[in-house]
Amino acid sequence: MPPVEERRTSTDASERDNVEMNDTEVKRNGITNGKVIHDSLEYEPSGWLEVSLTRVGSSTEQFFKNNASAMKTVSAFIFNGLVVGYFIGCWYYWAYFTQTPLEICNGFGSLIAFLAIVYFFVIYFMVVKRYFGKWFERTVWSRVAGAAGCLCNIMWVRWGSVLAVLAAIAVFLYFDTQHSPERLISLLGLCLLIMLGFVFSAHPGRINWRSVGMGLLLQFAFGVLFIRWTPGRVALQCFSDKVATFLMYGVDGAAFAFGDLLVRQEGVFAFSTLPVIFFFSMLVEVLFFWGALQWFCLKLGQVLRSATDTTVCESVIAIGNVFLGMSESVLLIKPYLELLTKSELHVVMASGFATVSGTILAAYIGFGADPAHLVTASVMSAPAAICYSKLLLPETKRSLTTVDNIQPPESEDLSTLSAATRGATHGISLILNIIANIIAFVSFIAFLNGVLGYCGGMLGHPGLNLEWILGKIFIPLCWVMGVPWDECEFVGSLIGLKTVVNEFVAYQRMGEMKKAGLLSPRSELIATYSLCGFTNPASAGIMIGAIAAIAPHQREVLSSVMVYTDP
Repeated sequence: MPPVEERRTSTDASERDNVEMNDTEVKRNGITNGKVIHDSLEYEPSGWLEVSLTRVGSSTEQFFKNNASAMKTVSAFIFNGLVVGYFIGCWYYWAYFTQTPLEICNGFGSLIAFLAIVYFFVIYFMVVKRYFGKWFERTVWSRVAGAAGCLCNIMWVRWGSVLAVLAAIAVFLYFDTQHSPERLISLLGLCLLIMLGFVFSAHPGRINWRSVGMGLLLQFAFGVLFIRWTPGRVALQCFSDKVATFLMYGVDGAAFAFGDLLVRQEGVFAFSTLPVIFFFSMLVEVLFFWGALQWFCLKLGQVLRSATDTTVCESVIAIGNVFLGMSESVLLIKPYLELLTKSELHVVMASGFATVSGTILAAYIGFGADPAHLVTASVMSAPAAICYSKLLLPETKRSLTTVDNIQPPESEDLSTLSAATRGATHGISLILNIIANIIAFVSFIAFLNGVLGYCGGMLGHPGLNLEWILGKIFIPLCWVMGVPWDECEFVGSLIGLKTVVNEFVAYQRMGEMKKAGLLSPRSELIATYSLCGFTNPASAGIMIGAIAAIAPHQREVLSSVMVYTDP
């Protein structure tokens, strides 16, 4: 056996030979020290024309890189010049050829409104905020906020403001209902619900009445602005019509995939309405990738937080649920779910149950619900959810999330096309979930009605069914909500179906009642607002599963909050 030194020497020599051979092979293949030798691998241009074009292309690319800011400025001027030229052309055509009145929702008026909104935000962010934002916050806003805070700390100012607001509401209600005093029954229902919330509150002595009161006040303000005020109602109707028109563009894609017979002529729900969700889901993912949706929810959440004195996570999730589904909206606060208190988790769940996502508005519209009332109901439900959740489960701990440490989440996609593709693909699970729920629960209701009809027939009441039972149970609630007495049973059955089964079945049944003429406009309005939300056992399971998958340590807290058992 050779000595150890001889074996080591021979081994080192063989390793050197292998390294030299590898280096030779690497050099032969055009790679040295991990770098590609372009001379041996890449195609070299030949001929004066090809060489000249290559040099021009490389120099042009380098020029654009060196003057990126200047090119952006030039591009902005060119684009805005084209927009202004187009606007002048439209104005000239409208003034001298169409001779139609100026309407804010149609034609040239809609173009004026759209450009006014766009350029307002452009001027604000590009000029006002960039050059005057810090000065305004330092010299104006800080002083105003400080003065307002000092005034709010004065007892007589605070109570005087409360009494002034209550007096203004009382005066408005007096003049608004003097010709139809029966509408004040809804006020009785509101007081009854607030009283029940206080009685069943987990910590009545810790209720933040500012959150409760401002939630009610914002809901009342939205109702006055979009329902009772004519300009606001017209503006909301215009906006909802545009939303409905935008969503219906998805019908073109559905007609291409399934044919005009199923989509446009027969109007089969699964082929004409639900495929629109693919279109809207794609748009939501693109906006999320651009960061526009997160920014919008965060800014509106901060405004809501200032008004209702809630934490930033509670406010952001309440706004996010207006646009996103309850399982998607939690992504807005995904990094902070492990830090949320029990009261904050209660707000997250309550706001998810109280609102409907924009992705399924097309489904409800397809059932016959009014788009304007659907949009209003979803917007009004955001402060209402904060109000009632803070009434039932007040905060008893200090929140660990503040405005300073919360940041908008970033999309996992690498391009707009990737985000669009993922959004469209995500719509598959959502549509299949809707179809599965509708088929399963409608079949289950038919089965229950068959059993109840059989049992009732034995007693001489073959018409006994689930809708009849639920309608009788919810008659008192419908009456205090303001539904006419002779229609309370119909609306009560809808609320019962929504609570026991799901909102899809309830909206589908409401559409049938509308066609049969069983609901008056007031009852239809109240039913539309009452059915807006995901309050049913299946949605509760979806919500717990979605949050627990992101924050496993909160699973027990979520279960206790869902059916609160820890006073």
